[in-house]
Amino acid sequence: MRIVLLCGGSGKRLWPLSNEIRSKVFLKLLKSHNGARESMIERICRQLDEVGLLQSACIVTHHSQVEITRTYVGEHIPIISEPYKRGTYAAVSLAITYLHERILVDSNETICILPVDTYADSSFFQMLHRFPEVLSQSKGDLALLGTKPTIPSDQFGYIVPVLSEENEEYASIHHFIEKPNEHAALQLMQQHALWNCGVFAFPLGFMLNHLKSKGEPALVDTWLTSYEQLANTSFDREVVEHNHNAVVVRYDGLWQDVGTWKALAPHCEHSVFGSGKISDDSVNTHLINELPIPIEVIGISDLIVAASSDGILISHKEKAHLIKERLSQVGLIPMYGEKRWGSYHILRCWKDDDQGNEGMVKMAQLYPGKMTSYHLHQNRQESITILSGIGEVLIEDKLYKLVAGDMMRIPAGMKHGIKAVTPLEVMEVVLGKELSEEDCIRFTEIW
Repeated sequence: MRIVLLCGGSGKRLWPLSNEIRSKVFLKLLKSHNGARESMIERICRQLDEVGLLQSACIVTHHSQVEITRTYVGEHIPIISEPYKRGTYAAVSLAITYLHERILVDSNETICILPVDTYADSSFFQMLHRFPEVLSQSKGDLALLGTKPTIPSDQFGYIVPVLSEENEEYASIHHFIEKPNEHAALQLMQQHALWNCGVFAFPLGFMLNHLKSKGEPALVDTWLTSYEQLANTSFDREVVEHNHNAVVVRYDGLWQDVGTWKALAPHCEHSVFGSGKISDDSVNTHLINELPIPIEVIGISDLIVAASSDGILISHKEKAHLIKERLSQVGLIPMYGEKRWGSYHILRCWKDDDQGNEGMVKMAQLYPGKMTSYHLHQNRQESITILSGIGEVLIEDKLYKLVAGDMMRIPAGMKHGIKAVTPLEVMEVVLGKELSEEDCIRFTEIW
């Protein structure tokens, strides 16, 4: 069996700590089994490893998150890069073509699709081993995991099983209901409907046949070439809801969606992260502060206070999920990001409409021995100042050693890269006609 982890997201539900580059799965807020803090992606990789499935896993994510993903999972897990965000159907299809063409996976092998933000007990991941046998016994095209609802929630999809069947291993699926209102959800619970855990398993050949029937390619490069034109749609809507030969396996252990501040807070290691304090009479309040200035919370309960370079959120926990809707109305530039070489903060960005220029001031911290790629920008110039540490700058194949106080200007079109000899802090001033993330031609990651 092969595991495909879907990783990504817009980074809005756990704003301001999450953004389009550092999505929620990278936030180191969860309690770990060894006392340290861990992120969602680290937790799920650990749990898959515990049940012997990590070695057969690969990850699909948007290209802007490839570097941070690699930083968190290491070098041993294949990462499939999406050029554009186009929903779970495109992501799954890309993974299928990758497994078929590049890894030469047999068409009869079971593929298990798993969201990387799945929060569950280890028994949940142990159950994944049952999928190949369930698919074989049921002769089904698809097998899903469902769990018994605890409340009539309008935040989940529901699976309505065929109750007349006596098979204890699985049940046929009668139909799906996507995020009903609470009244309808209560009726679904009375019909023994299950929450859809977002886990799908099928033989590789099933999806290859589906792509063929749709006239869609089974080659990775062809998929990537046409990715920008693909519809932004879900695997559920395109495949699962149209299939009449699917079964559901019931899971009775812990499974939760921790994608909102209200859901995540109880699983955080502490009630205060960063600089600040919460008064004793502020019950069930959490403070997560990444800013260098303290935040004091006095006499307010059931609150989430989260602060980062991207902004500040102060909300009652019951209303914190509304932040996603509010952010969808504005365009935000991620002010913090993590890379394989370190991290960066954007201190200021501006646009001069009269001159048609854009500017940005960025602070970057590089780990010792790490380096940026050797690359060039066609439409921007950069000026770097070493604030602390010792570094090396490679410009047009010439190597320069820089120490604190040194400055260097890098014109547009010039190949360059920065390496940290010791822990390195750099201030970068960027000027250009259009500061686009796509304006980067990489020649090599290591130099």
